[in-house]
Amino acid sequence: MAAKIAETPFRGLYIIDPQVFGDNRGYFCETMNLGWDVDFPAFVQDNESLSSYGVVRGLHFQKGDAAQAKLVSVAYGRVLDVVVDLRPEEPTFGQHFSTELSDSNHRRMLIPRGFAHGFSVLSEKALFQYKCDNFYNPTAEDGIAWNDPSLAIDWKLPAEDIILSDRDRARQSFAEFVSRNIKR
Repeated sequence: MAAKIAETPFRGLYIIDPQVFGDNRGYFCETMNLGWDVDFPAFVQDNESLSSYGVVRGLHFQKGDAAQAKLVSVAYGRVLDVVVDLRPEEPTFGQHFSTELSDSNHRRMLIPRGFAHGFSVLSEKALFQYKCDNFYNPTAEDGIAWNDPSLAIDWKLPAEDIILSDRDRARQSFAEFVSRNIKR
């Protein structure tokens, strides 16, 4: 089966819209196929999170050798999925990209290593799923403030509805990330 694979302005970042076959019983689609025209990494871990409306998770990443490529999707509900390019050698460094993932559009996003990642929940609940090409390493975990004004991300939620973890509330700014991690 074919899928529509769309390149983005960010090298290695792809939007995948699988072909969906539906009838009165429901639907069927392939969620990943190594025959599609995209280079999938060797995934080693599958993760899932359930969140309520207004939750913002992110912007998270793993540093150094623990960096992760991800294939992300939503099994139930609707989210705005957001990535920030942290690769200083790329012309898109410091820029963000977002797309809506939902159980109705079946869209996936393939995120290469070198991106911070987050999402906001736009439906009552959302079941978010992601495959990773590297194991989670808590000592390599890091993040950037979801609301950094230099990134100007529109999370598609009213400010009063946003729910954050304490950790995400205390994340560094993008400028702090650059000064600590990028040699220029």
